[in-house]
Amino acid sequence: MADEKELVLTCDLDAPREVVWKAWTDPDMFMQWWGPKGFTTPVSKIDLRKGGEYFSCMRAPDGQDFCSKGVYMEIVEPERLVMTDSFADKDGNKVSATYYGMGAEFPMEMQIKVTFEEQNGRTKLIVRHSDVKNISETELKDMQQGWNESLDKLAELLAKS
Repeated sequence: MADEKELVLTCDLDAPREVVWKAWTDPDMFMQWWGPKGFTTPVSKIDLRKGGEYFSCMRAPDGQDFCSKGVYMEIVEPERLVMTDSFADKDGNKVSATYYGMGAEFPMEMQIKVTFEEQNGRTKLIVRHSDVKNISETELKDMQQGWNESLDKLAELLAKS
């Protein structure tokens, strides 16, 4: 759709594509980088197959958990992941963004497409978070900041490997 907004984030990572893929698909690695600066991720479950689900909770510095879940729609190892994305409660039930104090304009379900491009031993990562057209500019900026801080943590993790 011509009026659909996407949040697109790109970063160049100093790690082979297979390692970056593992950071996205291995729950133990995912927990080490997911969430904005100061957040931790105490829960990550990944059933990496088409139709399989993921569930994760990131914890804010004040102790509040923010959970999300989704279904893998496409998996092309190690090139691409396409999945749905929704807020969830701690039991994994899909909830509205208002559950976490955000605006009602957030859709109940969005889509994330992650592309892993090999570049001479490095990886260009492209994250497309679509279906964000109705999200307020303020919340979209917060979303972008959260993604950028998470990807910074991913780069730091990969630099240690």
